[in-house]
Amino acid sequence: MNVIESLLADAAAITALRREIHAHPELCFQEQHTSDLVAAKLTEWGIPIRRGLGKTGVVGIVEGRLGSKGGAIGLRADMDALPMSESNTFAHASRNAGRMHACGHDGHTAMLLAAAQHLARHRDFDGIVYLLFQPAEEGGGGAREMIKDGLFAEFPMDAVFGMHNWPGIPVGQLAVCPGPCMASSNEFFITIRGRGSHAALPHLAIDPVPIACQMVQAFQTVITRNKKPTDTGVISVTTIHTGEATNVVPDSCVIEGTVRTFTLPVLDLIEQRMREIAQHTAAAFGATVEFRFHRNYPPTVNHAAEAAFVADVMRDTVGAENTLAFEPSMTAEDFSYFLLEKPGAYFVIGHGDGRHRLAYSGADDGEDDGGAAANRHNLGPCTLHNPHYDFNDDLIPLGGTLWIRLVDNWFNKRA
Repeated sequence: MNVIESLLADAAAITALRREIHAHPELCFQEQHTSDLVAAKLTEWGIPIRRGLGKTGVVGIVEGRLGSKGGAIGLRADMDALPMSESNTFAHASRNAGRMHACGHDGHTAMLLAAAQHLARHRDFDGIVYLLFQPAEEGGGGAREMIKDGLFAEFPMDAVFGMHNWPGIPVGQLAVCPGPCMASSNEFFITIRGRGSHAALPHLAIDPVPIACQMVQAFQTVITRNKKPTDTGVISVTTIHTGEATNVVPDSCVIEGTVRTFTLPVLDLIEQRMREIAQHTAAAFGATVEFRFHRNYPPTVNHAAEAAFVADVMRDTVGAENTLAFEPSMTAEDFSYFLLEKPGAYFVIGHGDGRHRLAYSGADDGEDDGGAAANRHNLGPCTLHNPHYDFNDDLIPLGGTLWIRLVDNWFNKRA
């Protein structure tokens, strides 16, 4: 791997920052401690900042040799944590009850800080780099809010890029793809209203339970019979709430779930057909229905030229054999809002399998292989949104290097 030497020298200090952020996780639009830390470090390194976009967002401005004459790009890292409890017990585990950095946003912030320090020291590029430390990726739409607050008007840029860690891909490997890489995220809420009765007298009721069962089954025909087989879409009913007693037919039933697609036309089709199925199924049984469909994040769609550019940078950094084609995921990302406004690409850095946690989770260097294996099992899986997750600090020099190489190559290409 072609890692920049100065980033290796700075790795311990940046790792300490990452663990400080991990120990003090904050939810969307509440990232005050984190944004204060980011702003303080950027200011210490001589980087002008702009605060307040998206409430707690921080933008760092690093000018190269030509300033705005050379154009500008944006590099994004998300800062928020998840509303969940951490199961880890190492020294930097969450100190904020019910909050945890279980998706690696602390690491994303650290990797961009590592690149920021190097860029501020050298400034050997022809243009401006905007460092976008974004709040509220986990459901709050922080990217959308930064745009609403004038991000691109105040900081014109030619392209924008985002990076996420990806467990399961080995450390030292990177991945990107053109076109859709993350799905749209959407929720539906359906309330069926019938008529309750004694369960021994069902003929006096309009039972919402079999109506709900019919709807749930019928929704899957949208995927198998309405949508083209070559288009991607998922309908998942995840909760059904009804009833309070075994001998009472309830008068209502609530169905909730999620829909994921890679394109808006497929999403339009699914929403329309689900609404029609809900309305007509309820009517067929003499019930009424309330159908609500909430669109959260649009699909994250990489621009082809920018994705190809990132792949070239990856090959220069880790070699062609470690540059992978990312398999699109049905998870969602609010970086999608940036890509609706500007050319750019979203890509991933391999996170490994979680064994990095053995170094600070109570593993004894004198343990035999069996003891180490047992300890690894006790750590739990190191997957995204899991209470045992922790970002792999070994990625910080590589992620920082990738950001710097991306900057260098972008402005060299323009020159």
